[in-house]
Amino acid sequence: MTSKHPPSNASNASEQELQAEILRLVAELYRKRQAGAKPFQPGTSPIPYGGRVFDEKEMQAAVRACLDFWLTLGPEGEAFEKELGAFLGIRHVCLVNSGSSANLLAFASLLSPKLERPLRPGDEVITVAAAFPTTVNPILQYGCIPVFVDVDCRTMNIDVSRLEDAVSPKTRAVFLAHTLGNPFDLNSVLAFCKAHELYLIEDNCDALGSRYQGKWTGTFGHLGTSSFYPPHHITMGEGGAVYTQDPRLDLIVESLRDWGRDCRCPSGKDNVCGKRFAWTWDKLPHGYDHKYVYSHIGYNLKPTDIQAAIGREQLKKLPSFIEARRRNWRLIRDGLADLEGQWRFMEPTPGSDPSWFGFMMVMKQPDHDRLTALCRTLETRKVGNRRLFAGNLLWQPAYRDIPHRVVGDLKNTEAIALGGLFVGVFPGLTEEMVQAQVSLLRETAGTV
Repeated sequence: MTSKHPPSNASNASEQELQAEILRLVAELYRKRQAGAKPFQPGTSPIPYGGRVFDEKEMQAAVRACLDFWLTLGPEGEAFEKELGAFLGIRHVCLVNSGSSANLLAFASLLSPKLERPLRPGDEVITVAAAFPTTVNPILQYGCIPVFVDVDCRTMNIDVSRLEDAVSPKTRAVFLAHTLGNPFDLNSVLAFCKAHELYLIEDNCDALGSRYQGKWTGTFGHLGTSSFYPPHHITMGEGGAVYTQDPRLDLIVESLRDWGRDCRCPSGKDNVCGKRFAWTWDKLPHGYDHKYVYSHIGYNLKPTDIQAAIGREQLKKLPSFIEARRRNWRLIRDGLADLEGQWRFMEPTPGSDPSWFGFMMVMKQPDHDRLTALCRTLETRKVGNRRLFAGNLLWQPAYRDIPHRVVGDLKNTEAIALGGLFVGVFPGLTEEMVQAQVSLLRETAGTV
């Protein structure tokens, strides 16, 4: 077998020529794989609820970063942080190894002794039980008390009419996700937090690219978080970010990510502050090496530079990804309009423009057994589907004995847990796939 591009004589080729040839071959491999992909066949080909969408650019970026062999977080990570910050219009971005880690660090930062009013174990944090576990887990992991409020049955976000009922003298923060990309009522939540001097963390992991009154979600609260796991709006395999306008919180988050150290020198660089051996700290002798001074009990939650290189290419595609998600959501919504007698479809929060994570639908007469049968049928027909994550966290085995408080009842949360599912809208779905999904949903969900 001959190649149109015979390999160069390695002994005579420059480093740049060798790298260019490697990257050309990566692109050729990608195109070959695409050419060999099987065409979509309704009813037999999978229609996943989410997944990675990429081309040769991401593959080349990963290989280029491998060839540079920086490996740990470095120049690609620094560039990604700046580029994501520029996209969101936010000052500080800290790249981490997952969205779950981002939530952990965002919450942990609020307990830092460097804050004037830090949270303390035993403080209460308002949230919802219709959630993914890692929105609530950090509250428990740091000894605080989650206070669960029911959700609105239309937007499937927190019922803001119950916020005042949730307040106690111990309330210190609100920690909420924008459910499936649908922004929660930020005007009401922000006014509530301001009135009671509460911190606000926006779990933006399912909502990158969503807007509320023209502004990106994740940028309203004290801290916002993102996930870059494959089903999310962009991916780097694993990965996440914490962002804030507050330089104090940024410093704390970065410290917690990097073992809890006080030094902010990036990997591979020393003495950026020019005072590495000039600080005085508590019981440490004057001049102790600043690279080994720890102001927090932290972690090592950095991703690799290879991941960041992939993420930079994904960021360039984010605007088109957002539009594809909105288009696919609308196709499903319009296609299922005649099922409204039996199903309630998630509605955009007034004043919002969601970058949808999925298309959520809930039986008006919730019936778990019938819903399970439907989910099994969809799975058999290769249509990916998911419940709203944990459903009701308080029904889950791990949360059986947690310290918590419930405000009123959780009837809408329970209805969603018993009667709700969502299907995919991600950019990897073609219009043919979306229409096939709609046809099958009409056929099966219409009989529930």
